[in-house]
Amino acid sequence: MEASAELAHVQDMWNKMRPKSAIYRVLLNDIEIVSASNGTMKARLLVLPVHLNSKGTLHGTVSACLTDWAGGLAIASTGLASTGVSTDIHTTFVSTAKEGDWLEVEGRAVKVGWTLAYTTVEIRKDSGAVVATGSHTKYVKQ
Repeated sequence: MEASAELAHVQDMWNKMRPKSAIYRVLLNDIEIVSASNGTMKARLLVLPVHLNSKGTLHGTVSACLTDWAGGLAIASTGLASTGVSTDIHTTFVSTAKEGDWLEVEGRAVKVGWTLAYTTVEIRKDSGAVVATGSHTKYVKQ
């Protein structure tokens, strides 16, 4: 099956972002973007030791990073050539994950305006249990 234009654009944006961000290279190096359509993107990430806190569960920083990352790529799925600059970001920690769990990440561009874009992100275990939710506002004026 041929990848959608949106998926190809999102993957291209990710390939350009990854080498420029040390935090993305460390935390999200192995993330797999599985689909994208206009305003939505989905990805999967295997929880590895680098993602864990001192208690052996998913570190909150990873969920916050995923909120930032997926929100930006949801904006990219609308065709913009930039993912914008963060102006506001929130992550709510609902439960946790452990090493070996697969996370499913879904980013949605709720509204992309002339200057601001509003996104939501949901991070779930592959069992369906919600790990975290997020919202992300970005300045996108081109």
